Amino acid sequence: MKPLLPRLLLAACLLSPGGASALEFVETPLLAKRVAKGELPPIAERLPKTPLVVQAGEGRVVGRPGGEVVTLIPKARDIRYLSANAYSRLVGYNEKLELYPDLLERVDNQDERVFTLTLREGHRWSDGAPFTAEDFRFWFEDVAQNQDVSPAGLPEFMLVNGHPPRFEVLDPRTVRFSWDGPNPRFLPTLAQPRDPFIYRPAHYLKPYHAKYADKAKLDDLAKKQKLKSWAGLFNRMDDMFDLSNPATPTLQAWRPTTSPPANRFVFERNPYYHRVDERGQQLPYLDRVVQDIAAGGLMAAKSNAGDADLQVRGLSMQDIPVLKEGETDKGYRVLMWPSARGSEIALFPNLNAQDPAWRKLNRDVRFRRALSLAIDRRTLNNALLFGLGTEGNDTVVKESPLFAEELRATFATYDPGEASRLLDEVGLTDRNGAGIRLLPDGRELEIIVETDGESALVVDGLTLIAEFWREVGVRLFVKPQDRTVLRNRTYSGLTIMVAAQGLDLALATPDMPPSELAPMAQDYYSWPKWGQWIETKGKSGEPVDLPEAKALTELNEAWMHSSDRGEKARIWREMLRNHVENQWSIGTVAGALQPVVIKAQLKNVPAKGIYSWEPTSNLGIYRMDQFFWDRPPGREAALPSATVAR
Repeated sequence: MKPLLPRLLLAACLLSPGGASALEFVETPLLAKRVAKGELPPIAERLPKTPLVVQAGEGRVVGRPGGEVVTLIPKARDIRYLSANAYSRLVGYNEKLELYPDLLERVDNQDERVFTLTLREGHRWSDGAPFTAEDFRFWFEDVAQNQDVSPAGLPEFMLVNGHPPRFEVLDPRTVRFSWDGPNPRFLPTLAQPRDPFIYRPAHYLKPYHAKYADKAKLDDLAKKQKLKSWAGLFNRMDDMFDLSNPATPTLQAWRPTTSPPANRFVFERNPYYHRVDERGQQLPYLDRVVQDIAAGGLMAAKSNAGDADLQVRGLSMQDIPVLKEGETDKGYRVLMWPSARGSEIALFPNLNAQDPAWRKLNRDVRFRRALSLAIDRRTLNNALLFGLGTEGNDTVVKESPLFAEELRATFATYDPGEASRLLDEVGLTDRNGAGIRLLPDGRELEIIVETDGESALVVDGLTLIAEFWREVGVRLFVKPQDRTVLRNRTYSGLTIMVAAQGLDLALATPDMPPSELAPMAQDYYSWPKWGQWIETKGKSGEPVDLPEAKALTELNEAWMHSSDRGEKARIWREMLRNHVENQWSIGTVAGALQPVVIKAQLKNVPAKGIYSWEPTSNLGIYRMDQFFWDRPPGREAALPSATVAR
């Protein structure tokens, strides 16, 4: 067997010939009093025997522990994004988008078929209970495959040709997942911003599971909490991602201490966190993360007023002028990271629309190409992104090793003459007195473009696109609405076209699953019914019936069965070419700058970064646990004398 990326493992962890064993661990000031009172073990007993030793790295310095950071969120449910930003995973991405063992000490990968996971000896949950192979067994046997708790069964990424893995507990620190064929998405999925959590705190959850406790008593307790059964109670207590149950143990850097409803949520450092810096100080440096609820439209104003120490969510490129005004007076800096999205505004024609006339038209590639060629992306770029964006298709960004210039340009230049010719060729030659083309049934060619209305940039962009399309005889009507309503309308085939942000995984490498490019899920606005068909294994939705789209599903399937990196890169490139040729989504401009507001004294936040949900987990790969205050006043870190422990 070969260990997962051994070169990277050394780069991440090796400090000296003695490694972690040569370190003298430094007690955290916040926890020193609890240690002195006997409420906590000393640091050397709280850490794993082989903690993950993190180098300061380029652009970072060794910090000091203490203090808290305040950030703003628009609604209570958004506390869950701390799980992505804190970013502790079994395996995770570094800034070069290479995988490395994080919570795990080691991963042995045999031909993408057999994965042996080795835990760190002495690793503990935030409540001090041991983190062991039993937590994996409990999830695999008692959670994921219990029909009451998980009616859908094992998550799809755990299946190869529809078959689950063989699961083995080799010893208290080692588990193994084995498939008969390759499962190349296994490790990348473990590194995603939404952790699949293929383990659970068994010691905490077993008392709520009918296999280990009295079912009648659990059902009674569930009814008192207005839940239908013990399974509902179990799932409420099993709160690994949403972070709304402070009692649920965690392996993340900070643990929740506040139960909703609340207007302020406080997360405190995990005393048993597995990472240390090169001087033996336990991470995270910050003692607390505080999340205050503020109206979504006030994020820029409140950041300008200095109400946030670290703010990204709720800010956009249009807020930069306002934010820059307060930099000097309010003592913060505005960093500008490029967003890694395929397009800031993408148009998704619904190929599964219920309306037969629109279904036929949206399925005609000439129509989709015409709409793309009719968009003046240069004007959009200047009006929306100050001319700093990248014009073209909804595809991977230039930082991706899969990028090619033609992916941006194909059918994405401004050519209204060719757009009109294609529309005529489709048969849309009749017009009304206002010059608007007519559908074969006599209706005006008015495209209702629906959007969730959460992004002013999208709505503003559609207003401009409406002017471009009018020049070729197409009318555009913008319909903003609630995101849940929009998704339900799309899933039902009621939308004609949706406008939203483009490709999420635009910073892709060949080792990342290309499923977003294929009709694999109903939440892709261009083919919801096809996605339903595949997600439900034919129980609902519609089978893929366009050859070009079916080719995407076949290519995705080929990637899922490949263990060869060169072959996976070839598949990615073919799928990307398929997308731009067929204009399944119509891209406009990419490369918006994401403002990142930080107080001037908050250090180790990189001046240059790339902001995206996947694969960077927003702030995740930039190691939020190493952010620290470099001066003592206010919310910043106190500087007591360090206590050294072996």
